[in-house]
Amino acid sequence: MRARRLTPEAYAPYGRIVAAAGGAKDANMGTARRWDRLAPLVNKRARAKANLCVFRCKPFKGKAFPVKLLERHAKSTQVFLPLAGAGRCLVIVAKGGAKPDLSTLAAFVMEGALGVSYHPGTWHHPMVALGKASDLACLVYEDGSKADCEVVALKAPAVVNLG
Repeated sequence: MRARRLTPEAYAPYGRIVAAAGGAKDANMGTARRWDRLAPLVNKRARAKANLCVFRCKPFKGKAFPVKLLERHAKSTQVFLPLAGAGRCLVIVAKGGAKPDLSTLAAFVMEGALGVSYHPGTWHHPMVALGKASDLACLVYEDGSKADCEVVALKAPAVVNLG
């Protein structure tokens, strides 16, 4: 599989792209512009609380990335936003129910000021930084239980071509 450019249309089955684009309004007495409701934030568990955290992703420098596992947050959206200085990241996603549907496996390159949101239940690989370490802010609803994140090992690795 080849990693492709991240576009709203191609990514829509898996979540939303988070970007300062489209309709904005003036805010803070005209000193800023504000974009609202960029992605739905879903929490389907009463005891789960919002967790705003930062991931420091180690760089992958190869031309072919082996996908050995996928994970999902069945009851929560998960949002990743690049922090200043973040490089390109590989976003690997699949639809599915209790198990991922590997026929829907897709890979995208997230770069610049773009972020992503995963719909609840979207299978995905942990974020992969390409070329250099990158810090990403993350928002997910968690309660500390095993239901926060389900992980499935793939029987055979899928390969994402980056070259």
